[in-house]
Amino acid sequence: MFFKKKKISLNNLYPNLKVKNNFFIEDIKPLRFAKKNDLTFFDNIKYRDEVDKTDSRVCITSEKLQKFLPKKIIKVVVKNVLFELSKILNKIYINADIDFPDKSLKKPVKSYFKNVKFGNNVLIGKKVKIGKDSIIGSNTIIEQNVKIGNNCVIGHGVIIKNSLIGNNVIIQDNCKIGQKGFGFIPIKKNNIKFPHIGKVKIEDQVEIASGCTIDRGSIDDTIIGNNTYLDNQVHVAHNVQIGSDCMIAGQVGFAGSSKIGNNVSIGGQAGISGHLKIGNNVKIGGGSGVVKDIEDNQVVMGYPAIRLKEFMKKNRKNNDHN
Repeated sequence: MFFKKKKISLNNLYPNLKVKNNFFIEDIKPLRFAKKNDLTFFDNIKYRDEVDKTDSRVCITSEKLQKFLPKKIIKVVVKNVLFELSKILNKIYINADIDFPDKSLKKPVKSYFKNVKFGNNVLIGKKVKIGKDSIIGSNTIIEQNVKIGNNCVIGHGVIIKNSLIGNNVIIQDNCKIGQKGFGFIPIKKNNIKFPHIGKVKIEDQVEIASGCTIDRGSIDDTIIGNNTYLDNQVHVAHNVQIGSDCMIAGQVGFAGSSKIGNNVSIGGQAGISGHLKIGNNVKIGGGSGVVKDIEDNQVVMGYPAIRLKEFMKKNRKNNDHN
């Protein structure tokens, strides 16, 4: 567990609901993952399909969206779902809205990490686990509760927090992984910080090149799938999920909560907008701007990104006019 929780009952959070079968809130989860005693939220019609799949008994939602929720679900109807969610997160989770430096950092005790090689000036937090035959470069910081698998190579000057890392993973120099994402809610000329309680999960055989930043999830987790390669200076925002066997070229940026399928290739300096679904076997040309979902097996290019054939045809027309 990366963030401490306070035990709060539903009636304590929302006394006006006057729920007969009161219960303690176990966690806060997206619709598809929420269990019986979890609080969930429904703030966008794009997630309509997940409403019928949730096991949660209580959901924060808006007046317009409440009609899509089953009758059995207790509805907390508010004007701004994300603002309400941020207030509840701050009540239940401690220090999830600010990344305070880990006070438990110390030099690694070799007797705890017998089969791990460390460079100079490495700092390790409490309850960190590192698998056998892994190598940690100089000036790297691994904060409390992070787990790193077997046969991993972590470069120089890397900072890792709030992360679970698989086996045979390579993370090159100066990457930052697991920090709070870019989450603000503008309310009356103020930017209200949105707490981020999720994790970064990096699966097996992943390689992350120099200078990448991977934000932890806000409510969900940020995930990098098996055998996926990220080139230099790629930015992965909170809740992004990248599938297996993907190839992401340098300076690509992913906005929050987008889902990328398997075997996807993305050229350098492309941008993926938030809350999108990119299918399997998709190819996205360098410098493209993706602003809508892409189905499986498509090749797209341009800004906004369109099918490659359309892009080539459009360019030919433009050249003919010139």
